[in-house]
Amino acid sequence: MPLINSVINWLNTSRIYQIELYGKHPHDIQSEVLFRLVQSARDTEWGKRYDYNSIRTIEDFQKKVPLQTYEEIKPWVERLRQGEKSLLWPGEVKWFAKSSGTTSDKSKFIPVTKDSLEDCHFKGGKDVLALYVKNVPDTKLLWGKTLTLGGSHRINNFSNNSYYGDLSAILIENIPFWTEFIRIPPAEIALIEEFEEKIEKIIETSLSENVASIAGVPSWYLVLFKRVLEKTGKSNILEVWPNLELFIHGGVNFEPYREQYRKIIPSANMHYMETYNASEGFFAIQDNPSQQDMLLMLDYGIFYEFIPMKEWGSENPRVLTLADVQVDENYALVISTNGGLWRYLIGDTVKFTSTYPYKIRITGRTKHFINAFGEEVIIDNAEQALKKACERTGAVIREYTAGPVFMGENQKGAHQWIIEFEKEPSELDHFVETLDNTLKMLNSDYEAKRHKNMTLEKPHLVVAPAGTFYEWMKRRGKVGGQNKIPRLFNDRLYLEELLNLMNRK
Repeated sequence: MPLINSVINWLNTSRIYQIELYGKHPHDIQSEVLFRLVQSARDTEWGKRYDYNSIRTIEDFQKKVPLQTYEEIKPWVERLRQGEKSLLWPGEVKWFAKSSGTTSDKSKFIPVTKDSLEDCHFKGGKDVLALYVKNVPDTKLLWGKTLTLGGSHRINNFSNNSYYGDLSAILIENIPFWTEFIRIPPAEIALIEEFEEKIEKIIETSLSENVASIAGVPSWYLVLFKRVLEKTGKSNILEVWPNLELFIHGGVNFEPYREQYRKIIPSANMHYMETYNASEGFFAIQDNPSQQDMLLMLDYGIFYEFIPMKEWGSENPRVLTLADVQVDENYALVISTNGGLWRYLIGDTVKFTSTYPYKIRITGRTKHFINAFGEEVIIDNAEQALKKACERTGAVIREYTAGPVFMGENQKGAHQWIIEFEKEPSELDHFVETLDNTLKMLNSDYEAKRHKNMTLEKPHLVVAPAGTFYEWMKRRGKVGGQNKIPRLFNDRLYLEELLNLMNRK
């Protein structure tokens, strides 16, 4: 085992050195990435439309190429799905990652090119391993297997020559064959569309395996783990898989789940490693286990730009490169990628925790916030406030969502929180009070609206019965894979659906 780890460390040395250059030459690396992208796409229909042959500087690129939302690239995507080639990126696109976003469409279909698979998504996976072995040199990870809880895919309904599905399913279908020896379950089980059937099949085939790591979305792994414990009669997951040491997680904020994982995997040697891997690209990795920010990966064929959220929605917002960002400012992320996305507004917001190297935290979505009364509460505010409320009252949250209570004739405005607890607070009133006070401390706009209850009352809390959110997601056809429970929303659509479901029980 020490010999295997030494070999891996030797193989990783050159890559770790390249990653360390992020802290010394980040702007040179990003500039090189941009001009490689432009050079590659100059003969595509997009490249000709925006005269990529004449682009010599970053400023040229920003002047010539407009910002894009999904609605604006959708006609191009539909043509790609019909089999047209060399539109946004050279060659044919065979795979499309289906992603439920915050656009007017029910689903987005993000092109996934061969270059984005090889030079972005798979490269990110290799770097996760490289950084983990660097941080935990005595790991036994390489002697076990990785359990993956993937999504599903289907034949494209536009063209039988291409496919669409969850990103995780696309990765499983395209990953090198030899990974079958170190990954479970087999692809035919991992890609089962029906989530509950998939869970049962995974349990059948995995209980006797030496599982050393897991990778996926925290909320859905809790569903799997609880079913494993029900079926085996064990008290925790280490009694089933004693060599489990690493959870590579992403998709949602891990903090609301951390306490549940500590109980279900009671080991001081269990490691948690966050990644920022979306349908549009692999962006960041938690490179330091003692810090909860992530290193922005600069050489994955992605050029990054940032719009200050203070200017979001204005007619001509500034669009910054890495050279101009500030620590602790909230930015909307803009990407240009080797998947053929150009100055694309992904919809996520981030804050930088450091520069040289550039590290980030995901703070939310450009459309996932509550701003019904000018309070501008973002997911980052919500997560911190809920964490404090749980600490003060001993509560553990399983799932939650929140939205506005609109003013009426005899009703002031408020925020309504529907929370499903793993462990209820010792005092519900104290929980609400702490939530409210922490939001005031974090967000001056919220504090102003709450002043003397003039605009907003204190939060309204609804405690959801166990299983409510799972049943809601199941009815919406969004169980498993990369589906995420919406946390904050600026209208009452999700709140009313949940309340109606609870009233029918």
